[in-house]
Amino acid sequence: MGKDILDIGGFTILGRVGTGARSTIYKATDEQDGNRIALKRVIFEKPEDSRIFEQIETEYRVARRVDHPYVRKCYKLRKIRSMLKVKEMLLSMEYFDGKNLEDCSTLSLGDVLLIFRMVATGLNAMHQHGFVHCDIKPNNILLSRSGTIKIIDLGQSCKIGTVKPRIQGTPDYIAPEQVRRNPLGPKTDIFNLGATMYWALTGKHVPTLIPKTNSYGLPVAPRPRRAPKEIKDQIPTGVSKLVMDCIEDDPAKRPRNMMAVISRLDLKVHSIFGGKIRTNKSASNDS
Repeated sequence: MGKDILDIGGFTILGRVGTGARSTIYKATDEQDGNRIALKRVIFEKPEDSRIFEQIETEYRVARRVDHPYVRKCYKLRKIRSMLKVKEMLLSMEYFDGKNLEDCSTLSLGDVLLIFRMVATGLNAMHQHGFVHCDIKPNNILLSRSGTIKIIDLGQSCKIGTVKPRIQGTPDYIAPEQVRRNPLGPKTDIFNLGATMYWALTGKHVPTLIPKTNSYGLPVAPRPRRAPKEIKDQIPTGVSKLVMDCIEDDPAKRPRNMMAVISRLDLKVHSIFGGKIRTNKSASNDS
């Protein structure tokens, strides 16, 4: 085990926020500038933990390149060594007081559309900087009480056009090209976004190329994909169509880019809210 987090200089720990894969997130203060931060601590315990370390470094590197209000910033990466080997990493990040979408159970259709418009805007900024997130899912979208969002966990992000040597992604939201280990690009994020919208609208997961298993560990035959409107009739046809277009298996059949998704979401938002809301055009064109 690494040092006790409370004994590491430079940060004042205020409390634990949560835990993830081999990591613990703390709310803290950076003693150098007095800013409130989120501090991710990862400890090397097994050989396979080297992948987690790689993801931490990726998250830091990509977040430092993408400056957008909907993408969580990273500030400092500290490596703690023992016997010349890195045994622990500390990543200081922007603190955001919010809950992930999986814990937000009372969202209206309008809420969902506004949230995913913001997510699409943040992803578009990443694409403009040459990166793909590759792991959009409910747990990686934080929502504050004021209604704004942060895209988090950039550990699986990569440059547009990357071919990964192994399958990476979350089974319920993973795009076919991630499973087939084909080149990844903005349309990968469009699939992940569509699969996440599908869940947010219906409470169900899109069948993906990762086979489901039963309680005995045996594969279960995939279900046919049903449009969101077939599951919940109150979902507008246009919204259901947008989601199904995003989750086309063939990337060529998905919307041409994230701006096309944003434009279609804008139409649906305005059809619901009319003149009551003005979307932030500067954000959608950012970067």
